[in-house]
Amino acid sequence: MSWLVQPRLVNGPFDDPGLYLDFRFGRRAMLFDLGDLGSLSPRELLRVSHVFVSHAHVDHFIGFDRLLRLCLHRPGPLHLVGPPGFIDHVEHKLRGYTWNLIDESSVDFQVHVGEFNGLILDRFAVFSAQHVFERWEGQPPELPSGVVYADDDLRIEATALDHGIPSLAFGLRETRRVNVRRGVLETLRLPKGPWLNEAKQLLRAGREDAVVQIPGKGPAELATLKDSIFLTGPGQSLAYVTDAAPTPENAEKILSLAAQVDQLFIEAVFPERDRRLAEAALHLTATEAGRLARKAGVKRLNVFHHSARYIETPDALRVEALDAFHEPTDTPA
Repeated sequence: MSWLVQPRLVNGPFDDPGLYLDFRFGRRAMLFDLGDLGSLSPRELLRVSHVFVSHAHVDHFIGFDRLLRLCLHRPGPLHLVGPPGFIDHVEHKLRGYTWNLIDESSVDFQVHVGEFNGLILDRFAVFSAQHVFERWEGQPPELPSGVVYADDDLRIEATALDHGIPSLAFGLRETRRVNVRRGVLETLRLPKGPWLNEAKQLLRAGREDAVVQIPGKGPAELATLKDSIFLTGPGQSLAYVTDAAPTPENAEKILSLAAQVDQLFIEAVFPERDRRLAEAALHLTATEAGRLARKAGVKRLNVFHHSARYIETPDALRVEALDAFHEPTDTPA
């Protein structure tokens, strides 16, 4: 079965952090973090509807300027989520430019910004191009504790890790995976087209009692089509963890967020032999990243955000993390 979301790291392991989430069956994408976005094309960035930012250190937030520039004349809003104080960071970014060429006649591009306090989204603001990006305080969306976004297809979870400041880690969990059986459309003489995406969305939402319109065939009950046309199964899941001190409290939160996910993207900044440096810099070692992935029951481990001091041995941190990931039992640190 194919994935609904295709995740990929934006940059190499020694470059700025960021994860691009490309939706396979729609003109849509999301981002975890906003580091250097130079490797992403304008077409890819224009698909981004939501961005979830761990914190506002420069290597996690400098890409906001490029994304803003590309999206400035599109009608759909750009949604951002970050830690406490994040609305102020976005406001200061927007105030850093001269906006004399936009007014009430401009495209109504908006930036919607929410702040996650470790439990819920508790603050929300809107910046509108038609109002020269004046800040407007709004009401945060009502979501369950630990959730920063939800729709019929998936939810985005968050937890606040200690990095000297709050640094958010994120998890994506798909509601339900739905794929078309291979060759069945030809056998049943059914057309391809947008009706299939509509049917998939209804099935992910649990709407098996719905009726869909099949071009050239008319209305059909989804319940009668479900077993003959579609394959359903557990939805995909992934987690993104970066900039976290190597503490027991952070480890507990990471294990909860990443429990049994299909893919874990996690920082591996220092080797275990330099653990004192990791503790001083409030980052994870490669060994700790691997052990956390193993304890969480992760299916696939991806490490990134390596310290540049190890660039002459570019694969060493990845190998160390994978060795720890595949250890049969825990060993003393």
